[in-house]
Amino acid sequence: MRLTETADVWWKNAVVYCLDVETFFDTDGDGRGDLRGVSQRIDHLAELGVTCLWLMPFYPTPDRDDGYDITDFYGVDSRLGTHGDLVELITLARDRGMRVIADLVVNHTSDKHPWFQSARSSRQSPYRDWYVWRDEPPPDGDKGIVFPDQETSLWEYDEKAGQYYLHRFYKHQPDLDITNPEVRDEIMRVIGFWLRLGLSGFRVDAVPFLIDPSGSLDATELPDPHDYLRDLRAFLSRRSGEAMLLGEVNLSYKETRSFFGDEDGDELTMSFDFIGMQKLYLSLARNDPAEVTKALRERPDPPEEAQWGTFVRNHDELTLDKLTDEERQEVFDAFGPEESMQLYGRGLRRRLPPMLGNDPARLKMVYSLLFSMPGTPVLFYGEEIGMGENLAVEGRNAVRTPMQWTADANGGFSVAEPTDLTAPLPDGDYSPEHVNVASQRRDPDSLMSWIKLLAQRYRECPELSWGECTVLEHESPSVFAHRSDCEGGTIVAVHNFAAEPARATLAIAGAGVGVRAVDLLCDGTEDIGPDGTFELDLEPYGCRWLRVIRPGDRYIV
Repeated sequence: MRLTETADVWWKNAVVYCLDVETFFDTDGDGRGDLRGVSQRIDHLAELGVTCLWLMPFYPTPDRDDGYDITDFYGVDSRLGTHGDLVELITLARDRGMRVIADLVVNHTSDKHPWFQSARSSRQSPYRDWYVWRDEPPPDGDKGIVFPDQETSLWEYDEKAGQYYLHRFYKHQPDLDITNPEVRDEIMRVIGFWLRLGLSGFRVDAVPFLIDPSGSLDATELPDPHDYLRDLRAFLSRRSGEAMLLGEVNLSYKETRSFFGDEDGDELTMSFDFIGMQKLYLSLARNDPAEVTKALRERPDPPEEAQWGTFVRNHDELTLDKLTDEERQEVFDAFGPEESMQLYGRGLRRRLPPMLGNDPARLKMVYSLLFSMPGTPVLFYGEEIGMGENLAVEGRNAVRTPMQWTADANGGFSVAEPTDLTAPLPDGDYSPEHVNVASQRRDPDSLMSWIKLLAQRYRECPELSWGECTVLEHESPSVFAHRSDCEGGTIVAVHNFAAEPARATLAIAGAGVGVRAVDLLCDGTEDIGPDGTFELDLEPYGCRWLRVIRPGDRYIV
């Protein structure tokens, strides 16, 4: 069997769509989206070409961190629905060829979690050792703070407990002690529970923190933190051979590669390409693809059945922490010049369309690049219609506003009063009146129609996800061109980063006589000369995908 025809590694060419249940669609009129709402809009995702639905946390929570502060890892928040609603959603998704994964947030709990409430009540509590305690915080307790505008230390004194506890994130999110075998076993049970209900895997939150034993007094019990990640993956595979782990690892390429495991890939199944995302924004700021080219050449290959997750936007701020201070300032100047557009001095709390001036050609070029780069594309809800942010909303939640379905009141998201919505909608050019699903479904030139086409072509071109990628040299500095080859097939993708037309002469090694390149995103054919070269003309921010057709090929194009 050809590698590209195997279904048990479905993540290699999936189209992943991330959504927050409470901002997607409200069916009971309380102003908050719910699981039944996602079910009612599942055909929108199927029409878009989504093959994997990623649900942000739906667990019971005080909701002080958008659901990432959890009080029950086995529960469903009653404001969002029931276990039955979740199973129904998973079933409906499966009927449409779509798998469902969910956030696995087990680095920490809410301070309202019964485990922590018991742990702080007594040193004899069976849950005391499930958290990391110190009589005095270490001297470097202020290093590595994730939210520098909110916290001043990683350690918080608890009056009732009489000790300090570790919290990598907010003080209301105490860290679990990953070196405790009981904690590790409990996390396995959590994974097994949700797999049994039909999930096909997890997006693992804050992976480096999850396996980092520093701060624990018993760190010597876990000499190799990656052993735990291997155990998680092995357990997952035993329970479900098709399940996957998509990791949030924002480290250097070399460090991130280690989280895939050995050459067989025995740790994470997928990992986000944070560096590629940051270099993309630097290239966009410069109208020059050189940084994208550099990142792609430096990015290590994952194990054969593992994959990089590529993205333009996610649910957090767009972190730029791997850029130099000067490079970061370039991106800020181009896309977030006002302080209100930035977060923590390291990232942007904006969506792509406002950053690019809502330029249709430039937007389409960026998403074409996302789908054609080697990796699995991950979309954040609302990207398909070009939603904007609402900077009046605090912090990261500026990009987590309700989905805009129609031009009606509340964007068709809810019949509640606007003041009761989980977050206020954007206004101006990005209000539902101007940006919504209903109008774009009827417009063949809309961004949504474009992304549907990209998803379809991406799924038809296994070379893009399975193939060997080669950056093509040429004479045009504003053009990024690469080819992907797999099992005799070749796809060439070309993107112009400039606001001016460009021409590039490309060479396809070993093309031979009678070879042509057929456009996949529009009608067109380019003859490739006997020497393997051909010229491409690109409009401002233009993009083209071409399949190389050799004599005797039987591709449908």
